[in-house]
Amino acid sequence: MGGSAPGRDGHLPVETTSFVDRRGELAEGRELLAGARLVTLTGPGGVGKTRLAGRIASRVARAFPDGVRFVHLSGLRDPELVPLAVADALGLHDHSARPALDTLVERLQDRRLLLVVDNCEHLLPACAALAGALLHGTTGVRILATSRHRLGLTEEHLMDVRPLPVPDPDGDLSAADGYPALALFADRAAAVVPGFRLTAANRSSVARLCRRLDGLPLAIELAAVRMRVLDVDQLLARLDDRYRLLTAGSPTAAPRHQTLRAAVAWSHELCEEAEQRVWARLSVLPASFDLETAEAVCGGVGAEAEEGEGEGEGTPPLQPYDILDAVAGLVDKSVLCRETGPDGGVRYRLLDTLREYGLERLRERPGEEHATRTRLRDWMQHRAATCERDWFGPGQPGIVTRLRADQDTLRAALDFSLTTPGEALAGLRLAGTLWFHWHACGAPREGRYWLDRALAANPEPTPERARALWVSGLLAGCPEDLTRGRHRAGQARDLAHRLGDAAEAAHADYVIGVIRLFSDDLEGALAHFRAGVDRGRVPGQHLSLVGLDRVELACALGFLGRADEAIAVCEETRGLCAAHGEQWVLSYVERMLALAHTVKGDWERAERHGREALRLKLAVHDVVGMGLTLDLLARIAAERGNPDRAAPHREAHERAAVLLGGADRAWADVDPSRWGSAALNATRRAAEDRARRALGRTAFRRAYDRGAALPLADVVRHALGAPEPASRRRPTLPPSIPARATGPAPHAPRPGHPGRPPAPATARHTPDPAAPPRVPVVEAPPEPVRLTRREAQVAELVAEGLANQQIADRLVIARRTAEGHVERILSKLGFSNRSQIAAWVTAQR
Repeated sequence: MGGSAPGRDGHLPVETTSFVDRRGELAEGRELLAGARLVTLTGPGGVGKTRLAGRIASRVARAFPDGVRFVHLSGLRDPELVPLAVADALGLHDHSARPALDTLVERLQDRRLLLVVDNCEHLLPACAALAGALLHGTTGVRILATSRHRLGLTEEHLMDVRPLPVPDPDGDLSAADGYPALALFADRAAAVVPGFRLTAANRSSVARLCRRLDGLPLAIELAAVRMRVLDVDQLLARLDDRYRLLTAGSPTAAPRHQTLRAAVAWSHELCEEAEQRVWARLSVLPASFDLETAEAVCGGVGAEAEEGEGEGEGTPPLQPYDILDAVAGLVDKSVLCRETGPDGGVRYRLLDTLREYGLERLRERPGEEHATRTRLRDWMQHRAATCERDWFGPGQPGIVTRLRADQDTLRAALDFSLTTPGEALAGLRLAGTLWFHWHACGAPREGRYWLDRALAANPEPTPERARALWVSGLLAGCPEDLTRGRHRAGQARDLAHRLGDAAEAAHADYVIGVIRLFSDDLEGALAHFRAGVDRGRVPGQHLSLVGLDRVELACALGFLGRADEAIAVCEETRGLCAAHGEQWVLSYVERMLALAHTVKGDWERAERHGREALRLKLAVHDVVGMGLTLDLLARIAAERGNPDRAAPHREAHERAAVLLGGADRAWADVDPSRWGSAALNATRRAAEDRARRALGRTAFRRAYDRGAALPLADVVRHALGAPEPASRRRPTLPPSIPARATGPAPHAPRPGHPGRPPAPATARHTPDPAAPPRVPVVEAPPEPVRLTRREAQVAELVAEGLANQQIADRLVIARRTAEGHVERILSKLGFSNRSQIAAWVTAQR
């Protein structure tokens, strides 16, 4: 039930049930989006706003070269996290200390995309601020919101999502099959009663039932589940009984919110007692969950037993087998949706309306909500601690996936701890335990948010505070925040020494050394990490940080030109990682080996290690690591393209330019300045200088733009040597589209732009001799793809983000003619969607 499963990757929800035809609303939504930048779908709960928004977005996706992203807010309660949720859906991993909304607007100002923001009603001020900032600070971002209430902006265009139309049950029903409400009931009833269909004998009763339910899709779906034990007439009779109670005999129809509430309440009454208890307790979970989480949250003794209420014995605890049976029963009754999790396992979720009802029932029992939320927080702490313990091991990709799927539940646990008297220390402990999640999995901004709140609420000198201080310092990933980060890491080390906690002191030492390295104090960082490695592991020190001490030692050695020493350190660290089946630290070891072999001029080995580093980083979605490694691989490719190398010259330099475009796109979502590090920027600058000199400005720009237009996963595939997907290959420029080689690459840093990386001075430790001039290799161009002049005009308008009707209006042609041109362009270029046309046109300019 509910029809779609929200994903954690920002893409459109996967539809898990059939979509009942809403042709009129689909057409209206597309028309509104064509002329307005903010469209809000409003309507009561259970009317189908989310499903409709997803369908509208999928229909207009071709008009947005930078894609469509779906932001799920139903599991969010803290308005401060709204910009972070949007950045997360967009894959932006911001490390800066600036206000999150300001950074978000800056990163999106040159993009053309559609943002679908779902379930805004409980966060209206924050959503209105988000929409206002994006509308005023960007030109190519459009917003499709769903909310029970309007956002209240003057730019907002409202679309009322109405219940499904229902025919008169006493009228002519010969065409009743065409009514979506009846079709929905028949479809859901057939799922529980195979072979059920609308017939002349049951149409009138089904129509009467759907009318009684006001055509609300959720109410209809809940009622259809009862077809397991009742026929349509019995179902209608019992529903009528409920409505007479609801309206106390009044002939006036109940309002729609009462209609839905009656349907939900009836479903609740038909549940077994254990199912009702599980429903209520699961209502504290803000998003999808697995069976282990359900067992942890729903287990335990009822609150009335704790408070001595009832008849003295209280409610007996629910056992795991009771909870499993209850979950299965709630799935059968369509109260819980069953869906496939990102790791292929089974997860469940409550729709918002059913969650709200369950929470009301939970609050009827004094103390029950607090007890349930405490169990949830304790389970999240247990899961986080288990993941931290296992992080230095073979299960890292699974840990990344599991914590990402539990993101909203972790937020709920942290918020409960930091807003409930007496629970603040537990919140500090949870935020600190998740250090590897905030750092390695691309969530530094959110990690800093929770750590700042937790530290403010826990000023006492505790081991938890020492941990949180150094983690906060570790997440300081931009130039303006490094001083603050170093100060916090120093505080953490001092506090850990006072408490006699050698492990936390060693962790804080690592952070201090990293900040020295990022600040280009290479000699100081070398001495710092040498001392740490020579000291050896102290009891309780996390193996990941033991390994990273050695990685940073190798990095400092490599930047200082001491390649053989760096290789020796890396080989020793590889043994540690191999003994535990670890991948994340190993990916940095491989990158350091690539750097060391680059210093030695052994380009073949450097590239092999760089590719292995990139492959490992992709497995855990380490965006920062991928950006660093793409920079290095671009440098290696540019060096391999030198005239005295064996590799094909032009091909290697084009590869370097493509990788630079992809790397800059990745860094644009993190920190375009690469933390202001001269050493890091020198690697990138050396690659660009060599490739640009070898290719010439125009050819370099085309290859660079090609890389900048690719999604990060495609850039990584290209770097790993996999064939580029056919849909991404750029045909040669047709004569009808003029070639332009000027202007910055899309999403790349620009001259004068605040995000442009500074041109680093040549570092004394990273010499880069200039390549000698050479005669460019002249290659026969591939057979060009020919677009007609009209098709070229249409392609340009697609690149501007115009929909088919807008193209037709601009060119004064029929809409069908415009659609035909677009389809022929897609066919000729071998593409599958409009965003590829737009990226291709951009790459030819």
